[in-house]
Amino acid sequence: MLTISQLAKHHKISRTTILYYERSGLLVPRCRSENGYRWYGENEIKRLESILAYRSFGVSVSHIASLLDRDSQATQEQILREQFNALEDEIQMLRQQQKAIVMLLEQPTLLEQNMVTKERWTDIMKAAGFNEQDMHNWHKQFEKMEPDAHQEFLESLGIDAEEIVKIRHWSKK
Repeated sequence: MLTISQLAKHHKISRTTILYYERSGLLVPRCRSENGYRWYGENEIKRLESILAYRSFGVSVSHIASLLDRDSQATQEQILREQFNALEDEIQMLRQQQKAIVMLLEQPTLLEQNMVTKERWTDIMKAAGFNEQDMHNWHKQFEKMEPDAHQEFLESLGIDAEEIVKIRHWSKK
């Protein structure tokens, strides 16, 4: 049996997350001690692992309860199909963003006017949902597919030559 802190540490999540799942009715401690500590057994640990797996697929907390209910196989399939479709829509949106980037790159006058700086570009990428790994992958693909265009793009952001060398080397990892 684990306390809430031990459970959180074991799964590398916050106590607050576990409390949120409890408030949502997804995870209930097996018992409480006299001093009010929550204790989680093997079943609760497995349930939390399922919750975390569904969350990693992007399934909303409101749908997870239905997914955890093994009696509703049809509901599980429907929710997972809806999530699959939502991910497909998101992929399409990201592809549109990629097209916008390509269009921007094909208009060098915009870049030459320094309308986009390194900091602004990083902010745009983060606002589009990119994390550090996503940005690394983006640079990696750009470098792999269009090394000369990648060089020109980095120069257009006003990045000095030494940093460009580092970015392009990092992009090849």
